[in-house]
Amino acid sequence: MPGVILMNPNSNAATTDAMVAIASQILPDVTGWTAPGGPGMITGPDALDAAARLIGQAELPPADGVIVSAFGDPGRAELARRLVCPVVGIGEAAAQEAAAFGAFAVATTTPGLQSRIDALMTERAGAARYVGCVLTAGDPLDLMRDAAALDAALMDATLRAAQAGAQAVIVGGGPLGEAADRLSPHAPVPLIAPIRAAARMMAARLGQSGKT
Repeated sequence: MPGVILMNPNSNAATTDAMVAIASQILPDVTGWTAPGGPGMITGPDALDAAARLIGQAELPPADGVIVSAFGDPGRAELARRLVCPVVGIGEAAAQEAAAFGAFAVATTTPGLQSRIDALMTERAGAARYVGCVLTAGDPLDLMRDAAALDAALMDATLRAAQAGAQAVIVGGGPLGEAADRLSPHAPVPLIAPIRAAARMMAARLGQSGKT
């Protein structure tokens, strides 16, 4: 079986490994793909557009499915048009899971991507109410280097989102997957971890039950 390819549009291989480890808790046979160039973390629209071109044109080996593991789903639509296997974006998958709770918000570290996140979430919200994007304080790259500071900033954003009426909060970013797992037991409302949501969506599309 070819398995599922998880594509990291960031150029940080360690982030790819961490995301593959999360997806592998749900899906069998997940392999990682790391962007050969560009930033280690996408923080602005220009980098997201560059990632969309890279992902959309990427040549991949045979796969049962592909997960685009950046929250803006860069290149997902183009890749889906080219490939015969399912192609899932972590943003679309997270929005679908969050919408099932009713009103939902996104907590994220990247203010430069807010407009893109808002557009994607609004498109995917369906009948649910999208409360909006709640931003952490501090430089996103600095936060990624300090797990304790990252967790504190994301929890503060989650609390503010809940106070604004969100019944579920998406931790918005592929590189934030480990933080989402750490915070989930302590959050005031359900936290949606986008990589896990994408893995569950992929399992459903492949007719798999997913691992327990």
